[in-house]
Amino acid sequence: MRQITLLSALFVGATLTLLAQEPKKEPEKKEPLKYKSNDRSRPRPKVIEPGNPSSDETPGKAPSDALILFDGKNLTEWYRSGKKPDAEDAAPTWKIENGYAELKGGGINSKQKFGDAQIHIEWATPKEVKGNDQGRGNSGIYLGNFGEVQILDSFQNDTYPDGQAAALYGKYPPLVNASRKPGEWQTYDIIAHLPRIDEMGKVTRPARLTVLHNGVLVHHAIEFPGKFGEYQIHIQDHGNPVRFRNMWVRKLADYDVESTPPPAKK
Repeated sequence: MRQITLLSALFVGATLTLLAQEPKKEPEKKEPLKYKSNDRSRPRPKVIEPGNPSSDETPGKAPSDALILFDGKNLTEWYRSGKKPDAEDAAPTWKIENGYAELKGGGINSKQKFGDAQIHIEWATPKEVKGNDQGRGNSGIYLGNFGEVQILDSFQNDTYPDGQAAALYGKYPPLVNASRKPGEWQTYDIIAHLPRIDEMGKVTRPARLTVLHNGVLVHHAIEFPGKFGEYQIHIQDHGNPVRFRNMWVRKLADYDVESTPPPAKK
């Protein structure tokens, strides 16, 4: 019994010694605020014109700080998938009429790449319903490592949940099904944030994606692991007729970055 007690004491002593040698974890350092609350010396947010919302009959007007990807007239900000942007046959072959572009002859890629951004895209499936499940108004918006935001006629058209309209395809179904009727115009507003990486190459904040379908929140700050950078926007041709209009992107900056100095003191 005495021998067991002695061994137990030695074990406890060794454990305490090892614990004492372990480095203490420092509390996470929070970056101090650059400005105090209600600080009048803080730069003012940049002033923009907010634009106008769309109706089913008429596309809206983009905010004044947006890059217009399609204004109903041409697709010069895009090129055909599988082609080089400057190739002679790189121009999209989609049919453009009445202020919209209809899928024809393959998908398209944006010429520019984007990082933190608000992406606005309006789309519509045919009014005359043909097919069902995944064969009804199928297309998609691809954003590099963020994956695909699915386009599908999901009005009274059942399919697997992570493949319906507004799903992050193969990963997450939308929180709700906010689909309009076939033939009616629908909107996606996609807010993307790239991962933040420090000087040591460590991810300090993962990439995040938020999606609104017809103004309804369907994905909120979904996190994506890993390190990746800017991405092109790709619109998929899945062999179904889908129309697009009023496409634009706003590049997003962190707080106080794109601001104007405060007014001079009187």
